[in-house]
Amino acid sequence: MWSICKKELRQFFSNLTGYIAITLFLLVNGLFLFVLKDSNIFDFGYATLDKFFELAPWVLLFLVPAITMRTLADEFKTGTFEILQTRPLTKWQIVLGKYVSVLVVLIFVIIPTFIYIITIKKLSAEGAIDTGGIGGSYIGLFLLASVFAAIGVGCSSFTSNAVVSFLLSAFCCLILYFGFNAISKLPAFQGNADYYIEMLGIDFHYRSISRGVIDSRDIIYFGSIIFLFLLITAKNLQKR
Repeated sequence: MWSICKKELRQFFSNLTGYIAITLFLLVNGLFLFVLKDSNIFDFGYATLDKFFELAPWVLLFLVPAITMRTLADEFKTGTFEILQTRPLTKWQIVLGKYVSVLVVLIFVIIPTFIYIITIKKLSAEGAIDTGGIGGSYIGLFLLASVFAAIGVGCSSFTSNAVVSFLLSAFCCLILYFGFNAISKLPAFQGNADYYIEMLGIDFHYRSISRGVIDSRDIIYFGSIIFLFLLITAKNLQKR
C-alpha cells in the first residue's frame, strides 16, 4: 500500500500539478477573504474565519476531483493497471494506497491556510479568536475533503477518461454536499421529512462539526460515506 502511495505522491509533485493545486486553493480563498468586495473579512467586521469555511467546500468541490481524476483512469488508459495486478497487492491495498496519497496532498493544501489564523488574530482588536470553533471547522473541512477524495477515487475507477472522471466526481460531490439540502427545502417536504432528508447531505454534518462540537454521529456519517465509496472502488477493480 505504501509503495502505491509513494509512487502517486512522486508523480503528483514531480510536475507543476501539485504546486498549482495548492496555489489555486490559496489564491481563490485569499481573493475572497481579503480582496473582493462584500466577501472579505474587512467588510464583515469580525475576527472570524467563517467566510473561509463557507467558501472552502465549494473550492474543494472542484479541486479534489481535479486531483483524483487520474488516480485510476490513467492506470486503465495506459495499461499499467495490469502491471499493478501482477504485484503482491490486494485490491484494497491498491485502493487505500491511492486514497491515502490524495489525503496527503489535501493535507499539504490545507496546512498553508493556517496563516489565515495568524492574520485574523493579528487583525483582531484584542488578539483573541474562537480557537475552539476554528479547530472544529478545520476538522470538519478535512473530513469533507476526505469524503470528496473517496468519491473522486471511486468515480475514477469507472472510466479510463480523466475528463469524464472529473465531471462525474464533481457531480457526485455536488449532489452529496448540496443536493439533499436543496431537496429538503421543497414545499412537499416542509414540516415532515425535511430534517431527515437534510441529514443525508454532507453539508448538514459539516456545519454541525464547524460549530466546534465533535458529535459521534457526524464522524460515523463521514466514515460511512468514505468506506462506501472505497468499497465501490475495490469492487470495480475486482471486476476488471
